[in-house]
Amino acid sequence: MNLPDNAKKLLSLIDERSATVGIIGMGYVGLPLMRAFCGAGFKVLGFDVDPGKVSALNEGKSYIRTIDAKDVARLRESGRFEATGDYPRLKEVDAIIICVPTPLDRFRNPDLSYVENTGRQIAPNLRPGRIVILESTTYPGTTEEMLKPLLEESGLKCGGDFFLAYSPEREDPGNPSFRTEGIPKVVGALGEADREIACRLYSSVVVKVIPVSSPRVAEACKILENIYRSVNIALVNELKLLFEKMDIDVWEVIEAAATKPFGYHPFYPGPGLGGHCIPVDPFYLAWKARQYNFSTRFIELAGQINTAMPEHVVNRVALTLSEHGKALRGAHVLLVGMAYKKDVDDMRESPGIRLADILIKRGVLVSYHDPHIPVLPKMRDYDLRLESVPLAEDVLSRQDCVIIVTDHSNIDYTQLVRRSRVVIDTRNATKAVPEELRGRVVKA
Repeated sequence: MNLPDNAKKLLSLIDERSATVGIIGMGYVGLPLMRAFCGAGFKVLGFDVDPGKVSALNEGKSYIRTIDAKDVARLRESGRFEATGDYPRLKEVDAIIICVPTPLDRFRNPDLSYVENTGRQIAPNLRPGRIVILESTTYPGTTEEMLKPLLEESGLKCGGDFFLAYSPEREDPGNPSFRTEGIPKVVGALGEADREIACRLYSSVVVKVIPVSSPRVAEACKILENIYRSVNIALVNELKLLFEKMDIDVWEVIEAAATKPFGYHPFYPGPGLGGHCIPVDPFYLAWKARQYNFSTRFIELAGQINTAMPEHVVNRVALTLSEHGKALRGAHVLLVGMAYKKDVDDMRESPGIRLADILIKRGVLVSYHDPHIPVLPKMRDYDLRLESVPLAEDVLSRQDCVIIVTDHSNIDYTQLVRRSRVVIDTRNATKAVPEELRGRVVKA
């Protein structure tokens, strides 16, 4: 491969572990990535617009439950890691990796303002012979159509003066079986030199790198991964609604079907979708498809089903309370679990937040318990101002209804049911509850 001299120099720095890696966005993606690069011997400069995060990291603290503060402190003491909010310091780094949010706006259209603003921060600080890699999930074409022109406002040309690639993040917060280092990395770039540099960089850190022909393919790969999950979860959510009417336990059906050793993979229903990927990413492709006059019917239908699940749970609560002689308005309802999935402190797009908001607007006196989220912070679309309450007997005795939203492992569900009047279980968390208590449980 005939590479330009600046590419050869950068590859040499990578091979020698003397390249400095700049990671923009010290969140659920950027922080594990920092730990992986530091662990491989690189020096990492972490950038974030939140001064609180920068201060915490530089003090050796962690604000993400799955990232041990001892790891952060050790990397700070080693001199391999520093956090900063000073973007002109991008001039100090050899590789820039972008890990910023890509949410939806209130019309469910892509909000790429974080990527755009980051590109504008990089451009004046971009030096020749450096590589920029976007990891944020987005629609096919973003790297080439948006990020490349922004970076070229620096006066440098992509593929010659600097290099550009896309490699989608594949973090699964709270999953102890897969750390960043053990998850294969897909890499797409605009040219041979760009691809070789990005692949060499990630090969220094992760178990396997899969090069693809372009950033668009890599961007589409990430979208496909999450659409696959969104559509299948929507399917079991719809079946749950049907099976409720047929007096069939959908969880028992799934458990039985999962015994088939081929041709089937279990997905599970719930109170709605949460997290930074599945509720958001499919709509990026649906939006892009409209530019091609194409209707993504599976994506749209799955989104409608999954988005409607919190309303279904609320209706189920109202019906259950009515059967117990209690109106929904004025009822005391406790939500158990506000994280979007079990055993994490991540609330992004959590169905628990949506549930609480709907209930409060219908006049319900809402409280919540989550061992990992002591306070509900002000969020982009919600400001609920609630603090976690204990699952004490006196607290549970005051509730007209308890809703299990997230099935955290460290909760005694038998005791929860025993101390509650009625429990709405959206996660099958009470499957091991003794038979004599199951009359207090309603699956939803």
